[in-house]
Amino acid sequence: MQQRDVSLLIAIVLLTLVAAWVVNPNNSGIHIKAGPLVIDRDIRIHQGLDLQGGMEVFLEADPAEGQEVTTETMQVAKSIVEKRVNSLGVAEPLVQQAGGNRIIVQLPGVADPEHAISTFQQTGLLEFVDAGLTRLPVGARIKTSYHETGEVGPVVPTPVLTPTEGPSPTATATQEPTATPTATAALSPTPQADLTPTVQPTPTPAERIFHTVMTGKDLKAAVVALDDLTKKPEIHFQLTDEGAKIFAAHTAANVGRYLAIVLDGEVISCPVIETAIPEGSGRITGDFPLSEAQSIVIQLRYGALPVPLKIISTRQVGPTLGQDSIRRSTTAGIIGVIIVLTFMLVYYRLPGVLADIALVIYGLVSVSLFKLIPVTLTLPGITGFLLSVGMAVDANILIFERMKEELRRGRALKASIEAGFARAWTSIRDSNISTLITCAILWGFGSNFGASVVQGFAVTLFIGVAVSMFTAVIVTRTLMRFAFALGGERLREVHWLLGA
Repeated sequence: MQQRDVSLLIAIVLLTLVAAWVVNPNNSGIHIKAGPLVIDRDIRIHQGLDLQGGMEVFLEADPAEGQEVTTETMQVAKSIVEKRVNSLGVAEPLVQQAGGNRIIVQLPGVADPEHAISTFQQTGLLEFVDAGLTRLPVGARIKTSYHETGEVGPVVPTPVLTPTEGPSPTATATQEPTATPTATAALSPTPQADLTPTVQPTPTPAERIFHTVMTGKDLKAAVVALDDLTKKPEIHFQLTDEGAKIFAAHTAANVGRYLAIVLDGEVISCPVIETAIPEGSGRITGDFPLSEAQSIVIQLRYGALPVPLKIISTRQVGPTLGQDSIRRSTTAGIIGVIIVLTFMLVYYRLPGVLADIALVIYGLVSVSLFKLIPVTLTLPGITGFLLSVGMAVDANILIFERMKEELRRGRALKASIEAGFARAWTSIRDSNISTLITCAILWGFGSNFGASVVQGFAVTLFIGVAVSMFTAVIVTRTLMRFAFALGGERLREVHWLLGA
């Protein structure tokens, strides 16, 4: 046995031990802390929606009148929804775009469907709204110009407060000769009459349409920081180049007025403009705790959807059905593997035993990869894995049949082993590459059309085929050479042992 084969055998043993540890459901995970290197990760099987139950939600673009929904818009919306769900702590979500204006979100293991739905209801449109001199309370629901008519842009300063100057000239010029009481009596109703029509509607902000200065698509970044002097939390934000121009024009003309931050029509903050902000970055100050500041940052960063989304349907899968599916799939898989191992042992004898060992290694490596990548297992995914088991055995059968042909021709055992692997390799390579290409096509189909079950099948089959090429060619050949090193050409004389 050559040194190269010895090294390969040691590597295979080590790989098997590591894979067995990863597959062990009681492993403690990887927790490493060495200086700047910190790895803290649990290793477990990630179950899909159909295995552990959960919720599937369909979202559809709900654009304002005149707003165009493009492919790029939906891709950005999908990315934002995915980040937002992750940041809110929803476990292992699957977010996919379906068609031109829909997004599918799968939430395996969600115990509180109402909470999940409310999570999506928050993933709405972010707007910066001019509130004028009215401080809008947090949580108030208002109507905005962007949502109602699609109008957006900086507010042009207008002499809105001129009513306070109106009474003075008329009072001093015309009413002074008479009596002061008549003057005040005449004036007091006048300014009230002038101010009442303009001020009276503001107590009902829900009916007033507030002007949208810009939307969340112009927000580039937002972080929580502490004020240097007061140590109070505040929010620092940065705008895009286009947003910076809009913000500079608006803040320069509206110092002292309120600029409300609105998400899905609900006010999440209403800071006052203290000074003009021409550089496209600024800060939001207020008397809010750190947790509220962090919550606002999340909404700013992940709530800035380029197009509003609405929920069109939801589907729930009970955990009982998933557990029953796991039990049936596990039973079918165990029976299938036992039949395959028995067939290889009975028909091919010693090579069959070595192929069975390689098949066990194949299963350990494949499952460990599923846990490490990680791959979310669904029923179609399990099907892809079981199908790849058959392909792994198929490669060994090709090798052993070639080897038996060489033995029947009278060649030496060592030469027959090498010839069997060499002549079967091209067939194994071509068939597996064809399957890998098919997997890539299926994965692309699933990702573009929202067929997550097809994607799961393609991923597990791809990994299984790739690992089977390694175990069928590298592991089995190394084991065959090791067996030959132990038994030598004497094995050739024991025909029943080789199944030839």
